[in-house]
Amino acid sequence: MNNSTNILPPYRFSIAPMMDWSDRHCRYFWRLLTREALLYTEMVTTGALLKGDFERFLQYNQEEHPLAIQLGGSDPRSLAKCAGMAEDWGYDEVNLNCGCPSDRVQEGKIGAILMAEPELVAECVSEMRNACSIPITVKHRIGIDDQDDYPAMADFVRTVAAAGCSTFIVHARKAWLKGLSPKQNREVPPLNYDFVAQLKREFPTLTVIVNGGINTIEQSQALLEDVDGVMIGREAYNNPWFLAQVDEKLFNRPSLAPSRDHVITQYAEYCQREIEKGNRLHHMSRHILGLYLGEYGARIFRRHITECANRPDATAQVLLKAVNLMKRHD
Repeated sequence: MNNSTNILPPYRFSIAPMMDWSDRHCRYFWRLLTREALLYTEMVTTGALLKGDFERFLQYNQEEHPLAIQLGGSDPRSLAKCAGMAEDWGYDEVNLNCGCPSDRVQEGKIGAILMAEPELVAECVSEMRNACSIPITVKHRIGIDDQDDYPAMADFVRTVAAAGCSTFIVHARKAWLKGLSPKQNREVPPLNYDFVAQLKREFPTLTVIVNGGINTIEQSQALLEDVDGVMIGREAYNNPWFLAQVDEKLFNRPSLAPSRDHVITQYAEYCQREIEKGNRLHHMSRHILGLYLGEYGARIFRRHITECANRPDATAQVLLKAVNLMKRHD
């Protein structure tokens, strides 16, 4: 990461780790829209890295930097090994998931359930820091179940910070570990940005980033009055053109993407290169369906890609034709 004093830090704006969405193809696409935002991988469990095809999980495009990997796990030694692997592969940051409410990951003591064990999280952070020199950060909720008051969250942060974590990404909703689905846990518990702002006031030397319910540049700018950074999730996926404003309005840098059509042309070139390596178009094209959201003919664009990209012989020309079809109906 570039820590030059005349460049705003990448954590000022980041895109959340999102299972089944923020894979390396999606991240390459986002990087065509913003060069400054910090990108995160999908959550990767320690078991997947230590017992599975680790190269598949760690692979990325060099253009994706600055890039952080999010790990899921609770065994300090396993997390330490994975943090070392992440540094060896060139990642800029390792993030520990203490926010996912899924029943599936709870069974492995992964995600939000770890908020009930701050001492264990502190031990994990300590071991990870000893295993690598890149930053170790933690993403968590404001609370879980009935443990959702501000002092409980502050105690969690205080304990983990004492182990050497200086950056906390706070999803400003609590998580119900029983009774709500992961989707409901992103929508039903009310947002509480005040808790996150209070955390920054109480711990001014920590980097505090707010996540949850953020979907406009104006909202991001307002939240940045109280915290160090904002992280968005679904808006980046459903309305990716939103990201084309980030560099100019949040980092005082020239916009990277002059037009949606320019982005499609660049991404089509990337997709064709990947197809020639044996990858399928539909694995990549699904990430761009929202690029023309709100534009006349956007439905035609989405329909053509959805109908044609999954054909075994599909090439990147499918994307360019989708744009042309949309323009004909303009």
